Amino acid sequence: MTVKLKKWNIQDHLKTEEDRQAYLEAALEEAGDDPAYIAHVLGDIAKSYGMTKLAQETGLTREGLYKSFGKQGNPSFVTVSKVASAMGLKLTFQHA
Repeated sequence: MTVKLKKWNIQDHLKTEEDRQAYLEAALEEAGDDPAYIAHVLGDIAKSYGMTKLAQETGLTREGLYKSFGKQGNPSFVTVSKVASAMGLKLTFQHA
């Protein structure tokens, strides 16, 4: 009997807003002071949301979004803010 394995893809598990929110909250707890990790997680969430849809809603290019949130990406605060807003997320800051 042959077992077929499938490559793990987080987007397969981020189907609902609740899934995305739980993933983001867990990542924020784990990230510490690693902004690259948060950018990576936001990229995962953005892909599950749909990069074409985000490009239309943010006015940014689809290619630019992939580049910004890719492995070597370093999205600007403006990009993060626009993408978060388009996905229905609110950026907040609080005193630690």
